[in-house]
Amino acid sequence: MDCELRQWRVEDAESLAELLNNKKILDNLRDGLPYPYKVSDALDYIKSMLEADKNFTFAFAVVVDGKVAGSIGIFRQSNIHSKTAELGYYIGEPYWNKGIATAAVKQACDYVFKNTDIIRIFAEPFSRNVASCRVLEKAGLVYEGTLRANAVKNGIVEDMKIYAKIKAE
Repeated sequence: MDCELRQWRVEDAESLAELLNNKKILDNLRDGLPYPYKVSDALDYIKSMLEADKNFTFAFAVVVDGKVAGSIGIFRQSNIHSKTAELGYYIGEPYWNKGIATAAVKQACDYVFKNTDIIRIFAEPFSRNVASCRVLEKAGLVYEGTLRANAVKNGIVEDMKIYAKIKAE
């Protein structure tokens, strides 16, 4: 399945809410997303991404066959890390194991490297999220190490892995 990245649209809210109203996805994301995830939550997110500073936030809908299949964003860091950005993404469960996440990560990284002065993109999946780690590896990010006891998710202390891709010179 081919995917494309595009800017969010307000009319994507219903599809986004349907995809994110899934504990399997939320359990692998950072806290702050409500459950159940409602259309109003999706609208708030989409509006915030559309209004975000385009020099710091690169957020896209992942689209397959004209339907929203997930979300991907790259977020510029600050201060001495201003040429570094963090990658985050999720794909809806109906689209798992089809190469969509890998394609989306490659496209998003390529876009940011071509259109900004960012030189390093990193991601920090939970160590237990083997599928996400594999996506990052297949997309060309390099495993740099394990951040031990780096987060608490659902009351459990979690290790996280760190992967990064450096802009080709």
